[in-house]
Amino acid sequence: MKRELVFAALLVATGVAISMLSLGQLGAGQQIAQATQPTQSTPGAETKPSAPPEPATTGQRPREIPPQPARPDPEAQKQGAQPALPPAPAEKVAPPIREK
Repeated sequence: MKRELVFAALLVATGVAISMLSLGQLGAGQQIAQATQPTQSTPGAETKPSAPPEPATTGQRPREIPPQPARPDPEAQKQGAQPALPPAPAEKVAPPIREK
């Protein structure tokens, strides 16, 4: 029994040692060499704008085309207006629950 306890303690100590060595390797901060030279800027790039300016927006909807309803009113349907969407499917209704 004592032999098994010593063996278990030895295994735990070995595991902790391996974990500490691994963490030490991760924390060492290995530096990776860069394969290519960094790009250099174009001559005169300081004076040129980096991107075109954003277009000015008014933040309002265009008023030229008014929004159309998905389902025209009955009078418009009589005049020949077609609905933009197909009719919705009928709802499925279950029979009422009977109380006991």
